[in-house]
Amino acid sequence: MIKHFFILSILFAGLTTTAQQYTPADAGSAITFKIKNLGVTVNGSFTGLKGNIVFDAAALSNSQFNVSLTAASVNTGINARDNHLRKEAYFNAPQYPQISFVSTRITGSTVAGTYFVFGKLTIKNTTKEISFPFTVMPEQSNLRLKGSFKINRRDYGVGGSSLTMSDDLTVNLDVLAQRK
Repeated sequence: MIKHFFILSILFAGLTTTAQQYTPADAGSAITFKIKNLGVTVNGSFTGLKGNIVFDAAALSNSQFNVSLTAASVNTGINARDNHLRKEAYFNAPQYPQISFVSTRITGSTVAGTYFVFGKLTIKNTTKEISFPFTVMPEQSNLRLKGSFKINRRDYGVGGSSLTMSDDLTVNLDVLAQRK
C-alpha cells in the first residue's frame, strides 16, 4: 500500500505544472505605439496594465497570457489629441474601457530566449487573431518580456475612414512580469 502511494506520488509530481505565475507590473512596463498621421510619426503609450502571465519555458503548453490595459490611458503627449482618441470614433474608452490580449498558444523558436505567441487581441469589442515573436529575459525572480507587432487600425474600428492617418500601426511591448 505504501509502495503504491509512493509510485502515485511520483507520477502526480511529474504531471503537475512547473509554470510560474506572474503579474504584469504597470510601473516598470512600457506599452507604446507609433502611427503616421499627415506623414508624421506619432508616438504614444498606454498604461493600466494588469492581468495574469503563466510562463514555463520547458513546457510551453502550460504557458498563457491574459492581460489588458486601460484604453482611456492613451497618451501621445498632446492632451487635445488624447481626448479626441478617447472618443467614439477612435477607442471609445467610456464604452470599451479595456484593450485585452488572451493567448491561445505559445511556441518556441530556434533562437534561445525567443518565443512566438498566438492569441486574440480585443479593441472596441472587436477580436482578431494576432501572433508575434517575443523575448524573455530573467530579472531576479521576475521576467522581462519584449515583443512588437503590427495591426491595421481599421480592423478594430479605430479612427473611422480617416485619410490622413495610416491604417497600420506598430505596438511595442516591454513588460515587467513580477513573480506572484
